Amino acid sequence: MTGTKDREYIDLRSDTVTRPTRAMRRAMSEADVGDDVFGDDPTVIRLQQTAAETLQTEAALFLPSGTQSNLCALLSHCQRGEEYIVGQTAHTYRMEAGGAAVMGSIQPQPLNFEPDGTLDLDLVAANIKPDDPHFAISRLLCLENTQNGKVLPMDYLADARRFADGHGLKLHLDGARVFNAAVELDVPVWEISRHFDSVSVCLSKGLCAPVGSVLCGSGEFIRTAHRWRKMLGGGMRQAGVLASACILALTEQVDHLKRDHMNAAVLAEHLGSIDGLEIRYDGNQTNMIFAAVETGLLPTLMKEMKTRGVLIHGFGDTVRLVTHHDFNADQIDLVVDAFKKFFQSPQQSAAG
Repeated sequence: MTGTKDREYIDLRSDTVTRPTRAMRRAMSEADVGDDVFGDDPTVIRLQQTAAETLQTEAALFLPSGTQSNLCALLSHCQRGEEYIVGQTAHTYRMEAGGAAVMGSIQPQPLNFEPDGTLDLDLVAANIKPDDPHFAISRLLCLENTQNGKVLPMDYLADARRFADGHGLKLHLDGARVFNAAVELDVPVWEISRHFDSVSVCLSKGLCAPVGSVLCGSGEFIRTAHRWRKMLGGGMRQAGVLASACILALTEQVDHLKRDHMNAAVLAEHLGSIDGLEIRYDGNQTNMIFAAVETGLLPTLMKEMKTRGVLIHGFGDTVRLVTHHDFNADQIDLVVDAFKKFFQSPQQSAAG
């Protein structure tokens, strides 16, 4: 739950609202630190080694945010005048302020996602630019796992790797929630990461760290990304205070993600009985539930749910509910009851 001065809320806006665990707070207070800009913070070094070992890459780099991690990846793979192919609603395209275009003069080529969160590789092929001076040079394909909470199939990842190799493309994964995908598929995370040239992993979402992401890839790639991190202002000093929590995110917080997925499935099932909510929760969904509501209703719904002790978020006419470490199964009935009371209220009946 999210606390304020006045009350406690059940917060389903995102898994970014998770608070560091007691073990993380203790580790942060006792962290062995140095100066990471000089490269001698022992806890940051240990985090980067842990991340590289976990994803079975040559190296890893600690960054303050997933946005900076993805941006460093794009800038490391692509030169000015080159392009990356990406999903129309992907975080690296839609939600990161156009950083690749602004900072790197890298052209995005957005394509529509398929219903299962994949990009149609035939469509990708059709949008790879010819070797002609009229066009940007197609250099990179970006995927996202999970994509709006959906897990990309393992056979698709293998197909994407073969496709990228066959077309001379590098392959980057925005794996902000890649551990959710691995838990749902019941595979070690390296079975996913091995298909990619680079993977960005967020540690401050479902894994509960207060700050931070890791970017994983080859040694040469990470050396390039390290230079970009410095240029983008991502060099931190006694960063081991943060890295200590991030180590625990990787080593102690992964298994509970299965509980988050179970809570989402149960919550989706219960919400499905409410008239006024069109639940979208597919078989490959993890910790995210989407629900369509009547056009124009969302602002009122968000406001009224807050008065009932539940924080929600959405876009357009779609509500997104995200389960996480700080949301428990015994809160499901409270959330369902709050939705029911809203949709059964006289104000809502009048609005309908």
